[in-house]
Amino acid sequence: MNLEKKSSRLKKIISNMDSVLVAFSGGVDSTLLLKVASTVLPQDKILAVTAYSATYPKEELLLAKDIARTFGVRHKIIKTYELEDKRFTANPTNRCYFCKKELFSRLKDMAKKFKLNFVADASNVSDRQDFRPGNIAKEEFKIRSPLQEAGFTKEDIRILSKKLGLSTWNKPALACLASRIPYGKEINPRILARINKAEEFLRQLGFLQVRLRHYNGLCRIEVFREDIPALMHKRNLIVEKLKRLGYNYVTVDLEGYRTGSLNEVIKK
Repeated sequence: MNLEKKSSRLKKIISNMDSVLVAFSGGVDSTLLLKVASTVLPQDKILAVTAYSATYPKEELLLAKDIARTFGVRHKIIKTYELEDKRFTANPTNRCYFCKKELFSRLKDMAKKFKLNFVADASNVSDRQDFRPGNIAKEEFKIRSPLQEAGFTKEDIRILSKKLGLSTWNKPALACLASRIPYGKEINPRILARINKAEEFLRQLGFLQVRLRHYNGLCRIEVFREDIPALMHKRNLIVEKLKRLGYNYVTVDLEGYRTGSLNEVIKK
């Protein structure tokens, strides 16, 4: 199916929903979903909701606010409390399930309050390639995924986003900060804040797609393979900063950035 047909199918899916609450992070996928919804449904039939906690970078919250305002849709921000759930902070391999359960239960309640028919997230076909236990919670709460239903891949989303003039079309992939911590290692706000500061620093140096995997006193930096030489060129500056943040050893992953690299240990 070509992109034009997928786009038409997406519009039809959203139109048939009649009203929807969009789980909106401000990332590439949810921005496209919200944009299309805003062109298909009346304003009073759409609500964008952004969930905020220590697992979500603060700068992303500000961006989400700006985008929703630009689209002219209602936008609510809620605080989630996954860090108060010991099942989440213990960081088991199904950690994502407990986070999504907390989120989706809140969103379903909000959809009911605002008399909206569905809750939709921005999952796409490419997401099926990774380990995502949060999908179990999605099924339990009957969350819709219009982009996935319409057959959109990540590349499709970027292409259509660029065509529609969305500033997020080439935005780096974003993931929960807890995904930087190996399974079995406790998650807490202090560690999340350290990871966020380190990644923000690396982005300021020009490395847009960054993951800093946290191993207590050691960190493993992932950037695109082609960016590794530039990273090494700035190694003294990087080492100095990350040691000040509390890392005794600073390493670079020679395989480069890839989605869900911490899941590799459970796939073997």
